[in-house]
Amino acid sequence: MNFLKGLFVVLTVALLSGTAAAADKAIVIYFSHAGENNGVGYVQEGNTAKVAKTIARRVNADLYEIKEARPYSPKFEACVGQAKEEQRRNARPAIAGRLPDLSSYKVIFIGYPIWFGDCPMIIYSFLEKENLNGKIIIPFCTHEGSGLGKTAQNLQRRFPRAKVVQKGLAIKGSIAQRDPRMTAKSVEMWLKALKIVK
Repeated sequence: MNFLKGLFVVLTVALLSGTAAAADKAIVIYFSHAGENNGVGYVQEGNTAKVAKTIARRVNADLYEIKEARPYSPKFEACVGQAKEEQRRNARPAIAGRLPDLSSYKVIFIGYPIWFGDCPMIIYSFLEKENLNGKIIIPFCTHEGSGLGKTAQNLQRRFPRAKVVQKGLAIKGSIAQRDPRMTAKSVEMWLKALKIVK
């Protein structure tokens, strides 16, 4: 059985039937940045948050937002500077609040904006505190031209005993922010291609 067929079996049971075991539940975990964003100006809700909530609604998954203990500046240039410096130092920014208990989840959607070709360093803070081996990990991102970069491959290297979907969803942040219908359509097409929904 190839991976996508196996994924279909697991996710069909987990997400579409009313008899799914607790261990087959899905959760959408994401980090998103509000304030000034590239291409969209000042926003109350970050681009990735909009995609995360669209996915969660469609597959009836739980939601967990990764929040930084030291908030990124709402000002674009200041946020860029902070993010670049964190990436240069390979920093692990502190996460605010309690981490989720993932023991009852089989399927982990994980979303983030792409900053300088990679996910924000706070995503790595999260990943180093959680063991996702044995899970099905499905990445998604918002970006302004770089797509997922190598983040799906990085996830597979970090969790070699997980099944990481390499065909993650990459949506331009400007579309996620300004066009909810197109965002929903992109999410739907992606989930259907993965055979997560019919």
